[in-house]
Amino acid sequence: MAIGYLIIQARTAHDALPLSGVQIRIMDHQEKIIYELTTDESGETEKISLETLERTLSLDPNFSGTPFISYNVLALANGFNSVHIVGIPILEGETAIQPIEFIPMRKQQRTPSVTEIQIGAPAVSTTGNRYQEGPITESRVLRQVVIPNPITVHLGSPGTSASNVQVSFPDYVKNAASSEIYPTWPESSLRANIYAIITFALNRVYTEWYRSRGFNFDITNSTAYDQNFIYGRNIYESISRIVDEIFNEYVRRQGQNAPYFTSFCNGTTATCPGLSQWGTVTLANQGLSPLQILRSYYPKDVEIAETNIITGIVSSYPGTALKTGSTGLDVQTIQTYLQRIRRNYPAIPAITDPAGVFGESTRAAVAKFQSIFNLTPDGIVGKSTWNKLSYLYTSVTRLAELDSEGTSLGIGTIPPSSVLRLGSSGQDVITLQYLLNVAAEYDPTIPAPSQDGNFGRGTQQSVMAFQRAAELAPDGVVGPLTWQALYNTYLGVDNVIPPSPDTGVIEYVVRSGDTLWLLAQRYNTTVDAIKNLNGLTSNNLYIGQVLKIPTAGASGGSYFEYVVRSGDTLWLLAQRYNTTVDAIKNLNGLSSNDLSIGQILKIPSAGATPAPTFEYTVRPGDTLWLLAQRYGTTVDAIKSLNNLSSDILNIGQVLRIPNV
Repeated sequence: MAIGYLIIQARTAHDALPLSGVQIRIMDHQEKIIYELTTDESGETEKISLETLERTLSLDPNFSGTPFISYNVLALANGFNSVHIVGIPILEGETAIQPIEFIPMRKQQRTPSVTEIQIGAPAVSTTGNRYQEGPITESRVLRQVVIPNPITVHLGSPGTSASNVQVSFPDYVKNAASSEIYPTWPESSLRANIYAIITFALNRVYTEWYRSRGFNFDITNSTAYDQNFIYGRNIYESISRIVDEIFNEYVRRQGQNAPYFTSFCNGTTATCPGLSQWGTVTLANQGLSPLQILRSYYPKDVEIAETNIITGIVSSYPGTALKTGSTGLDVQTIQTYLQRIRRNYPAIPAITDPAGVFGESTRAAVAKFQSIFNLTPDGIVGKSTWNKLSYLYTSVTRLAELDSEGTSLGIGTIPPSSVLRLGSSGQDVITLQYLLNVAAEYDPTIPAPSQDGNFGRGTQQSVMAFQRAAELAPDGVVGPLTWQALYNTYLGVDNVIPPSPDTGVIEYVVRSGDTLWLLAQRYNTTVDAIKNLNGLTSNNLYIGQVLKIPTAGASGGSYFEYVVRSGDTLWLLAQRYNTTVDAIKNLNGLSSNDLSIGQILKIPSAGATPAPTFEYTVRPGDTLWLLAQRYGTTVDAIKSLNNLSSDILNIGQVLRIPNV
C-alpha cells in the first residue's frame, strides 16, 4: 500500500498570526471524514498518513491517469470564514503542506461564509496547448532584476474581471511549481523546472509585460499566457525546500542582465520551442545537472545569476551563514527578529544568549523557527532562513504598526459621513487608506494603498477590490455602504486574535492605555500571575505585545469558558450545557441576549455535562451538511434523530441535534 503525507497550516495576515484550535476535517472524495484534527499554537496539525497510488506512475509520461489519490479538507475557525478545499493530490512518499489563509468575519457577519478552493491535477498532466507570448521591443524594461515581494497575480486571462491576489514571491513559485509538475521527479529535474518558473515570472516583471499595457498585475494564472497558479492550493515539501534555496536565482544569457524568456510545455501532449517538462525527467535520469538540462532547451550560453534586490524585505542576506559561534551585528539582527516573531509564535524558545552572540539558545530558536516554516531544522541561518525571518518580521511588525496607527488616527467605531472618490484628499482619505491597509493584511485580493491622504488611482483600485470582496458595487466611490463595510471589517479583525490552547489561559494583544494592573482587574487575576506566565521582569507593556492571561477558570472556578460560534444563541447554549439563559447572563453581566462570534462566555459548570441532544431552529441558508459540520455530527445522525426522509429543510423548522 502506497502512503503519502499531509500537514495543514492555519494562518492569517500573511503568516503573521498562527491560528490555534482550528478544527480540521480530512475527507475522501465522497466527503467521508477520515481524520479530525486541531491546530497547535503554531497553527499546524500533526503530519498524517494517507493512502495513495504507486510513485512510479508519476514518473511515467505515458501514464494517462492521475498518479495520486485526492483528499478534501474543511477548516473551521472561530471568528473567521471557513475554507473548503477539494482535490489535494497526495503522492507516495511526499509531504503535502496545505496552507490555509483565513479571512476574518466582519463585525456584523452572523454566519461564516465558505471559501471553496478546487485544486486538481498539475498542468503537466493536462492536454491543453500553450502559447506563452514572449517579450517584444516595445515593452518597458526595469533597470535591475528585482524580486517582487509581493507579486500580484491575476486569477484569469488578461482582460477578464477576475480577482488579483498578492502573495510573497517564494510562495508564488512554490505554488506554481506544485501546480505545474510532480514533486516525485528527480531533484535535477525539479530544479531545472523551478529555475524556468522563477525566470519566466521575473521576465514578466522585468519587462513590465502587463503593467506597461495598463494592467494592475504582474502575471496571470492562465496557462494559455503564463504558468499555472492555483490560489490556496497545497505545496510539496520537496519543492518548498528547493524554492527557499533558489527563489532569487534566475536564468540569463552570458553578458546580459535580463531574465531569459524561459517558455515551456509538457513535451508530450503539447510541444513548444522551449523546455519540455517531461523531457527534464529523462535528462535528469541520465545524470545531467540542472544547468545542463536548461542548456539542452535554451541557448548554450545560459547561466544562473542571482539578485539580492528583494522588495518588502527589511534587510538583505549578509552572504555568509550564521551558526553557533558566530558573532556581530548580523547575529543581533536575527536575534531581534526571532524575539519579535516568538510573541506571535510562542513555540519558539526565548533567546538568552548575549546580544550578537550565536549560542545554544539562539540555535534552538532558529531550529524551531525552521521547523515551523518548513525549512531544514539545522539551526543555521543560511539564505533561505534569513529571508524567511526577514519576511515574517516585516509581517508581524506591520500588524503592530497598524494597530498603533489606528489608535493615533482616532478611528473609533463610527464611520465618517464624507463621500470620497478619485481626486479627494484630506484626513478622511488617510482614514480610508488606513482601513484599506488593515483589510489588505488579511485579504490578499485587496492591494494596500499608500497612506498619503490623496485619493489616486492606487487607492481607487484598492477601494474597488475591497468592494468586490464585500459584495458591493465596485464603483470606486466611498459612500455610506462602503464606509460601513470597512468599519465592519476593521472591528471584526479587532475581535479575532485567537485564544491560547492552554486550559485557563487566553491570549491578549496589548492596546493603547493597557497596563498590567488594568488587565489583572479585567480578567480577575493578579499582576504577578501575568508576569510569571509571560516571563516579564518589569511592568512595561507596548502596543502589539501578545500576553498570556490566566483566567479565573484556571483555578477551578464554577464555570468554564466558551468561544461563541456562528449560529450560537444563549438559549442554544443553555440547552446544550444543562443550564439557563439567566444563569449565563448573570455570570457574564449581560443585559441583552445578543452574542457576537468570537465572544468569550463563562458557562456555569455545575450542570456543564452536555445534554444528549438540543433543539435548533432552521434559519435561512442552513443545510443538513452545514449543521452537521457546525456541530461535529453527521447528516445521517441528524436525519435519523428527526425521522427525516430527505435533505430538504424549512425555515423555522425545529430540529434535534446530537450533542457530540
